[in-house]
Amino acid sequence: MTQAPVGIIAGGGWLPAALAAGLAAQGRSVFLVGIEGHADPAVLALYPHTMLRLGAAGAILEALRRAGCQDLVLLGTVRRPSLAALRPDAAAARILARLGRAFFAGDDGLLAAVIRVLGEEGFTVRGAQDLLPGLLAPPGPLTRARPDAEAEADIARGIAVVRALGAADVGQGCVVQQGLVLAVEAIEGTDAMLARAGALARPGPGGVLVKLIKPGQDRRADLPTLGPATIEAAAAAGLRGIAYTAGATLLAEPGRLAREADARGIFLLGVSSDPFPTPGDAR
Repeated sequence: MTQAPVGIIAGGGWLPAALAAGLAAQGRSVFLVGIEGHADPAVLALYPHTMLRLGAAGAILEALRRAGCQDLVLLGTVRRPSLAALRPDAAAARILARLGRAFFAGDDGLLAAVIRVLGEEGFTVRGAQDLLPGLLAPPGPLTRARPDAEAEADIARGIAVVRALGAADVGQGCVVQQGLVLAVEAIEGTDAMLARAGALARPGPGGVLVKLIKPGQDRRADLPTLGPATIEAAAAAGLRGIAYTAGATLLAEPGRLAREADARGIFLLGVSSDPFPTPGDAR
């Protein structure tokens, strides 16, 4: 029996195409809805797709139904619009009413409400990792470079900070150098945070980027991701390593990422929530 196509609501970045390629290699068909202003049409060009604006919820749902999709994956970067910029159609207006105050909550609260509404519309929202487990980051180092004791202390400090951010549903990442928190991630995203951190870097050993899944986060959407652009931005910021949650971070082409990180002298490390004891002199 032929399986229904997997619907991918695609934001920016490389992940939607990576998932589509992995599913195609398994013989599974896909249909992508690229969000205008976020997804790159050139990235989606190899697969059946359409481009629609975020506020055109009626057209998005109709396109997915017409393609025969039942399973949906929400993947890629989408910057949250203001209500005025959303320009909701009639279907989106009804969905906004069903979302209620969740539209104005943090990302986790909003995504949980969106997943609930899509379920009420007859779709099943799946995590990309449920369909393609190879996207998940393994534990331990991916690179030849390894963190030294000072970098381990920075990672431990970063984990404490990101846990606090995540508990408040604010962000998934921060940059720590020599025990000092140079930047934390909020609505601007990882690359913008790294640019700020680079401008604040101290002399001496470079800092580390720590990206973690939020406590209690629904793993069907918005898992931490790591791609070539993150490595480039980390190198530009003078960082010497990136630590991320093993088993809950999405990587595309881990071998390529490792080669690019090694070429820049940056370590990549999959960690648990408590990989090192918190240093007593953390500030």
